Amino acid sequence: MTSEGLTTERSPVHAAAREVEAFARGPVFVIAVLVAAVLVVTSTRYAHGFDELYFLVAGRDHPAWGYFDQPPLVPLLAGTLDRLFPGSLIAFRAPMALAAAAGVVVTALTARELGGGRGAQVMAAGAYATSGLIVISHWVATYVLDPFLWTAVVFLLVRWTRTRRDGLLVWAGVVTAVSLETKFLIPALWAAVLLSALVLGPRQLLSRPKLWLGGLIAVVATIPALVWQGTHGWPYAHMADVVSAEFPGYLAFARDGLLGAGVGIGVLALLYGVWRLLRSPDLRPYRYLAVALLLVTIAVLLTHGRSYYLMSVYSLPFAAAATEFSRRKLVRWWKTPVWLAFVLSAAVTVAGLPVWPASMKATTFGPLSLGTVFAGGETAQKEVADGVGHTYAALPPEVRKQTAVYSEIYPFAAAVEYYGPQYGIDDVYSGHRGYWYFDRPPDSARDVLFVGFDPNLLRPYFASVTEVVPGLMWLYSGRKQNWDRIWPKVRAQ
Repeated sequence: MTSEGLTTERSPVHAAAREVEAFARGPVFVIAVLVAAVLVVTSTRYAHGFDELYFLVAGRDHPAWGYFDQPPLVPLLAGTLDRLFPGSLIAFRAPMALAAAAGVVVTALTARELGGGRGAQVMAAGAYATSGLIVISHWVATYVLDPFLWTAVVFLLVRWTRTRRDGLLVWAGVVTAVSLETKFLIPALWAAVLLSALVLGPRQLLSRPKLWLGGLIAVVATIPALVWQGTHGWPYAHMADVVSAEFPGYLAFARDGLLGAGVGIGVLALLYGVWRLLRSPDLRPYRYLAVALLLVTIAVLLTHGRSYYLMSVYSLPFAAAATEFSRRKLVRWWKTPVWLAFVLSAAVTVAGLPVWPASMKATTFGPLSLGTVFAGGETAQKEVADGVGHTYAALPPEVRKQTAVYSEIYPFAAAVEYYGPQYGIDDVYSGHRGYWYFDRPPDSARDVLFVGFDPNLLRPYFASVTEVVPGLMWLYSGRKQNWDRIWPKVRAQ
């Protein structure tokens, strides 16, 4: 081990001797408020997204300690908000806007812990505020809330590294517990952090009792979700296959992972921040965290994960880039192009939000999209639901009485179940992913109105099938087997 490494390992107060700069409370909070305001203002456009409707219906109508594809927190949050504020997109999406704004503040605080002054904290906050994290925060989803929770855990570890206040590790465990109720991905971060600390130091991290107390809190809080998974055959384990099947290829993954940091400032801050975390003597105590984030990135890549998983690791590089850049002795005019770049990045971010009329054609520029893509997905879901509703309502009463609505895929099922009551549709069934666990159709369902793409899916179980809407809806009549025998055969991932 080098002398530098020995100093880092043997001097637990080496970082604590450095006092941090004052928190740039005013400008950082202004950026955070602007982020929240933009998200709240655009939250009423255009309708619920398909994942949002799935979470909403799952939590509102099928509350459980777990689901096929996620832990319970986001579905229960979505379902509760819809019960309290029926149909209100502002109230429904407000928690994600608050999480995005909080991520801005925590990233600035991380820069402060790294030694960044007022300018560095503002730049770090600005990088987070103009990243793809803000665009996806338009939706209520697990992949929106979890990046903030990772950001908070990393901040607590950075602060612990500087101060060695072990109570921070307990709080890291509490945040981890919340993350485990959102997605089951954060153990990958902790595995990488502990391995990196064991190799690079500070090895004292592994011997802290409060670290393991925090871990115990996280484990105990997750027991109900794990029990649900265990009693249902560990369905979440199959999500790796589902995600892997959607892998776009290594180049597309790398492109999307980089551009998710934000066009302009974000990409540069991400790359520069990682480089400085690995090379800067001033950031040497935090190098183990940079290595841990790289290990997580490699793990996501090798397991063919989704590129937006990487959004959870952006905050620390943003903070490091801002801190290191502010230390450079540059010419006086450097601030002008930097702030112009931030303005450009902010404009690109806002353009990616649903600020456009719903009638405007969805427009993409390579991997970049205008916010009109939200309209294409959200309004289409409602159109499908309305089409199914009108078709169901038009059935003769004696047929409608014995007809169940069945969807081939969960987005259609959730949309029809959400918008269906006005047409007399109270329940929708599907064998796709989490919907298969909700319930099978009742024995009284002799016929099925099927919405999807493959009319052969249910054909073996019915005497006849009639196309109702070309390429989209079919009516199956004369069920030949009972649902207890059919249901295991229609399960799909």
